[in-house]
Amino acid sequence: QHPLAEIYLSQPGVGVTIGPRLLGEFGDLPDRYRSAKARRNAAGTSPITKQSGKSRVVHARHFTNTWLLDAAIQQAGEAIRYDSHARAFYNKQRKRDVKHNAALRQLANKLIGILHGCLARHELYNPSIAWSQAQTQPAA
Repeated sequence: QHPLAEIYLSQPGVGVTIGPRLLGEFGDLPDRYRSAKARRNAAGTSPITKQSGKSRVVHARHFTNTWLLDAAIQQAGEAIRYDSHARAFYNKQRKRDVKHNAALRQLANKLIGILHGCLARHELYNPSIAWSQAQTQPAA
């Protein structure tokens, strides 16, 4: 078993199918992703913002690792079924009139950031730490 497997499998929505896919696509080099933003960009879950003067457009990335994005979206779909914090985050997005797929992508983006933090600290998923800022900061 891989040394990082326990951290991956502790994440909400990650099981014996999605965990190895995420690990395989992200790789196991500790310095490959220096920040959560870099990991999110690699997964294709972070949005692209184009801004000029008073106009601002935010849209999903289209050129990305589709295998990794698919695994991240599947994780988000499973997480809303079994994790109350993930479900609350998803519901918050839906109340803002965000469509289902976009809400899943935003949740996947959040979960990848949580995964990055767990990998950086070599700690298992802890919902009280992972979602502590979600109540105080508005969703983007």
